[in-house]
Amino acid sequence: MKRAVIPIQADDCRGPVESIAAIRLTRRSLLKGAGILTGTLAVSSTLAMVAPSRVWALEMSSFDAHQGAVILAFTRHLYPHKGLEDAVYALVVKALDQKAKADSANRKTLLAGVKRLDGIAGTNWLKRSASLQAVDVASMEGDPFFELVRSTAVVSLYSNTMAYAHFGYGGEEGDGGYLHKGFDDLAWLPNPPAEDSGPIPQDS
Repeated sequence: MKRAVIPIQADDCRGPVESIAAIRLTRRSLLKGAGILTGTLAVSSTLAMVAPSRVWALEMSSFDAHQGAVILAFTRHLYPHKGLEDAVYALVVKALDQKAKADSANRKTLLAGVKRLDGIAGTNWLKRSASLQAVDVASMEGDPFFELVRSTAVVSLYSNTMAYAHFGYGGEEGDGGYLHKGFDDLAWLPNPPAEDSGPIPQDS
């Protein structure tokens, strides 16, 4: 029995986080890229509560499954967030896959970086302990591979609806803004005294 999966695709960040529930599902048999990354959302995660399926898949055209997994793990060390699903980090891999497809120099840089990491480990960098992986990542700071992943991740990792759901950002709400929806959602600060709150803007 083939399982329905969420295809990891580029996100234009339009609309609220509830739009995750409207993602169209596909089937594993339809994914025919050079490499496929797959995973499962944790039952307790914010994303699992709104996504149409707990299984996700990323189709890549420039990387095989191992190369994609190494880049994902490298990205997680660069921008570690406890509880943030691999599905969100996969968006960085997707962005880098697109850059590699569009520019052979980027592809060469990324594949060389993965090869170097595997060389450090002897065979498979993913088998290294997390602590040793962290040392390896730090040792590559300034390397073209490091900078390409870093500069891509700082945008792709956070500018998407799945990250919005995890971090509690409501997403784009149009011209109406957040005055009547989410403006005062902060639960970790006490409410200010009424006299210090200032006037409430009125619709014109």
